[in-house]
Amino acid sequence: MTAHDPVLVDEVLEVLRPEAGQVVVDCTFGAGGHAQRLAEDLGPDGLYIAIDQDPDVAPFFDLFADAAQCRTRFIRKNFAVALDELVDDGVRADGILMDLGISSMQIDRPERGFSYARQAPLDMRMNPDQPISAATLVADASEADLARWFREYGEERYARQIARAIVRTRQAAPITTTGELVEVVRGSVPSGALFAGGHPAKRVFQALRIVVNAELDLLPHALESAFELLEVDGVLAVISFHSLEDRIVKRFIRARAQGCICPPGMPVCGCGRTPEGELVASRAIMPGADEMHRNPRSRSARLRAVRKLEAA
Repeated sequence: MTAHDPVLVDEVLEVLRPEAGQVVVDCTFGAGGHAQRLAEDLGPDGLYIAIDQDPDVAPFFDLFADAAQCRTRFIRKNFAVALDELVDDGVRADGILMDLGISSMQIDRPERGFSYARQAPLDMRMNPDQPISAATLVADASEADLARWFREYGEERYARQIARAIVRTRQAAPITTTGELVEVVRGSVPSGALFAGGHPAKRVFQALRIVVNAELDLLPHALESAFELLEVDGVLAVISFHSLEDRIVKRFIRARAQGCICPPGMPVCGCGRTPEGELVASRAIMPGADEMHRNPRSRSARLRAVRKLEAA
């Protein structure tokens, strides 16, 4: 098993501040990088609930559970589904962590098809049991849908040209590998764009991964369920890696912390709205220079957190 360098781990610890006897829910366990640190202070009466839909995570959880000094539980499901089930079961958490996006473990395994830098089957499924892969989307989606995904989810400037090139290429032969898709992208953007803003296929791969795994569709509901799961004074911490995720998280957290929404100048509040939570930090927490140097993948990470308040 390869080593995993968790992103913003010290900052997550400072935000969640786990204590003996508490319950912590890790919505995206991955290789367990955050778990090892978060579980240290829970003690024998504490509980660490790990959630991940990726079956490759199981051996990492087993290693973590064998060494942990607290009780542990693993749920192999998408975190939106698992959080709903925990709420229905009456579980309450003192701290919840969502580390969104793709894990280093998945990127570093070429056969999973997440990386544009390695030749592999065009897959990108976080849960290999689900039926739709990136290759399926590239083979079956309309040119209009491909262009919309690349534009909206990848913020790709040349979305239309790339979509058109994919449709033209697949008419001659299916696009089934990461390398084949990279070549299509390379051949459909201006030469000057090949050397600006990182790898030319980065945004296309991001968009396809988001669609394959329904990442943005599931996130708003998962945030709602996570907040409901929290005890009073419990904290929800979310790490996002691109602007679309961060925008959803920021909007959700600020809405929980918003009080009266009456027009300015009203002598008495008529809406009756009180904050459900308070911001743990007024701005997104970002990695320091040392971490970005040590782990370049952390550069785009943004941590936001909200503490649940007692209902009025």
